[in-house]
This record gives sequence, structure tokens and C-alpha cells, in this order.
Amino acid sequence: MPKSGLLEQFINSPLAAKAGVPQGEKLRRHAPGEPALDGPVVIGGDGRLAGGLRDLLGGDYQYLSAEADTKRAALVFDATGITRPEDLEALYDFFHPQLRKVTPCARLVVLGTTPEATADIDERIAQRALEGFTRSLAKELRRGATCQLVYTDPALGAGSAATGAGTGEGGAHAASASGLTPLASTLRFLLSGKSAFVDGQVIRVGAQAAEEPADWERPLEGRVAVVTGAARGIGATIAEVLARDGARVVCVDIPAAGEGLTNTANKVKGTALPLDVTADNAAEVIAEHVRERFDAPIDTIVHNAGVTRDKLLANMNEGQWKMVQNINLVAPVRITEALLEAGALSDSARVVGVSSMAGISGNRGQTNYATTKAGVIGLVDALSGKFAETGAGLTVNAVAPGFIETAMTAAMPLGPREVGRRINSLQQGGQTVDVAETIAYFAAPASSAVSGNTVRVCGQNMMGA
Repeated sequence: MPKSGLLEQFINSPLAAKAGVPQGEKLRRHAPGEPALDGPVVIGGDGRLAGGLRDLLGGDYQYLSAEADTKRAALVFDATGITRPEDLEALYDFFHPQLRKVTPCARLVVLGTTPEATADIDERIAQRALEGFTRSLAKELRRGATCQLVYTDPALGAGSAATGAGTGEGGAHAASASGLTPLASTLRFLLSGKSAFVDGQVIRVGAQAAEEPADWERPLEGRVAVVTGAARGIGATIAEVLARDGARVVCVDIPAAGEGLTNTANKVKGTALPLDVTADNAAEVIAEHVRERFDAPIDTIVHNAGVTRDKLLANMNEGQWKMVQNINLVAPVRITEALLEAGALSDSARVVGVSSMAGISGNRGQTNYATTKAGVIGLVDALSGKFAETGAGLTVNAVAPGFIETAMTAAMPLGPREVGRRINSLQQGGQTVDVAETIAYFAAPASSAVSGNTVRVCGQNMMGA
């Protein structure tokens, strides 16, 4: 075995752990048929959401009182009742006594009100403060536990708050979950193993109507999904997860990747479409393929195709700049525009972009790549506003992966690779399935109130926000 292989084995060994090298907890990821959580949930808070949360989650979860000594797998705190800076003490009062009772890979979720949507200055200040709390708490947690913040539209659950919501093991709930349905997909995602490598994130949920699926194990049943860059790596896994959730998948990649593309399509029982996404007629070809094979519009398009051509800007040639720009950004923008103009997307279509940590924090030697990945976030910002104005059911979101274990990262030099794995709160690299699970959450019909988000799938990387 090469010396680098032996060194890597040592770095990831129990002996290295005893020497202080961070190893990271084995993360609990989703497996079909397994419970959503491996332990009970404690629900706290006194806002407009807490009273309906048990009804919203239903019988798939167990519940504990905040005072119970039993270990708990999740803590959910409704902070929408915090309307003044002085009220923030409620965060300490709830979480402080709970933290020593959580299980490995526990899920902590704070529910707040979108600050920009509040009418009161004090409330906006207090709600914005939740970001500092959740991001910091996420960095304090150990053994694979995560913490997230969900901002909700003030109309969500309005008028249905209940007293004592979720604080007892029994007892009736005065609030109905009917007004909270738009929150269901997000809360279930964050409480499950599907969000294993998502940490310290802020997700915004609107009040648009949403309908829960007949089967949460198959939330994409019958929908048509197009995945670009599907021949290998993250793209292949995205296709697999969407198919697992019930989607009929069109796998797109360049003709030169034909063998891998065919393998992916066969594995997911989908169709293969060899295509250069930078072609002028790419959108037309995709739309025609879907019409011929499924006689249906496109329900989800995942813009995953991408390349890197890393060089310091002073040493980068024009070809290296243009190739990255055209594949990573220009193609997703122009294909989406053309599909919208042609009416090839369904009324409840999901547009999902694959950004990157580089697009948020920047990377040395990646001016071309980081520009495109920041542009993908710009696409989300621009289209989410446009979609909201039309009142249609379309949504647009993006994922921003951090260090993910792929063939590309495996080829990195040992030092940068091991550093990349450990500079996040979970102290390890993510898996391609972590990116795919987040995309599947965005793609679900039940996520109709989730739009305009860029969620980092990075284990809360120490860089960026």
C-alpha cells in the first residue's frame, strides 16, 4: 500500500482519535422502512405553531415532556412567540436543561417568524437574533447532532396557537395542524436521517397551500424529473433518490459519458438522454424527449451538470473561463428560461440548482467556478420573486454542497483532503446521498411553500454563512 494510504488509515484510526485528531460520529442516514427518528421528540415554546405540531407530525413520532429524564432524539422549539429582545431568554430556559439528554445524531429545530415579514421593530430584532443562536448552538453540538432554524410566514398557523403546546406526554392539543401543512415537509426532512449532513442552516417556509403525500416514503410518485450530469457522482445519486421516492427520471449527460449514463438510467428504470446542455436547442430536446416518453410536462428539473477548470485568474486562459461559465451557469439559466417560455414545466414544477460553498465563501484558484455557483444562487433569487408574483405553484431552490466524498475529492492530495473533511461541525465529509436527499425534499409536491432557499449541505462548514 502506498505511504499516503497508510497515513490516511492512521489519520482515521482510533489511535489518531486518542491523539486528538477529529473523527466525527457515524451519521444516522435514512433507510427505507426505518423510523423517522430513533427516539422521542420534545416540543417546546409558546408561539403560534407549537399547538399543532404533534398533529402535524402524526403517529410517526413519539413525544416526551421537557421535564422527563429519558433520552430524546429531537428538540423542536417554537420561537414565534418571541417578540422582544427580552423574550430571548426563553431559548436558554428550554435548551439549557435539555442538551445533556439528547442522543447521538439528535435533531434540534427552532421555528421562528421571517424577520422581514414582521410589522414590529422589536419582533424583527428578536427574530433575527435566532440565527446567531442556532448557528452557534450547531457548532457546540457533538456526536452527529445538528441544529437548524426555520423561518415561517406570519400567516402560517395564525390564529391557531395553543397554550401548553407540546409540553406534556399526553393531553389534548387545542390547535389543529391544518394551518401548518406547508411546514410538514420541511420539519419531517430536518428531523429525519435525510438531513444528516445539513447543519446550522436557515430555511424559509411560506404560507402557500400544500398537500401531504399519500405515502411519505413515495412523495414523488408519478412525477417526471430531469437530472443533468447524471452519468456519475452526485448526479447519479440524485437520479437514484428521486426514483426511490417515486419519480420517473430522465438522465441527461454528454454523449461521451454514454456508458455511465446508460448505467444510471437502467439502475433507476428511467430514460437516458445524451445531450450537451450548452447546445442552443438543449431545452427543446429535453422537452421533446419528455413529451415522447411520458406525454407529460416536466415536474422537476435539477441543474447538476458542472465542471471545474481551476487556475489562478492570472494564469487562466479564455477557454477555461468560458467552458465553466457556459456549462455551470449559462446552460441552467437559458434552459430554464426556454422551458418556462415553451410551457414545458408543470404548474407545480420544481427548479433545483446545484451551487457550491465556493459560490458563498469563494475559493482561491476558482474565480470561474465560484462566479457560476454564486450565479446559481442569483438564479434562485431572481426566479423565486418572479414565481411568487405569478401566484403559480412553481418553486426554485438550490443546494450548496461542501466537502462531499466523490471520485474528484478522492483524487485530492492527502493533506487538503483530510483538512476538507474536518473543517465542519460534523468533522467529516458528506456523502453524495446527502445532496440528493436535500434535492428530493425540494422536489416534493408537499414543499410547495419552500422557495427561494439555498441550503448548504456541508456539515456546517467553518467558511461562509
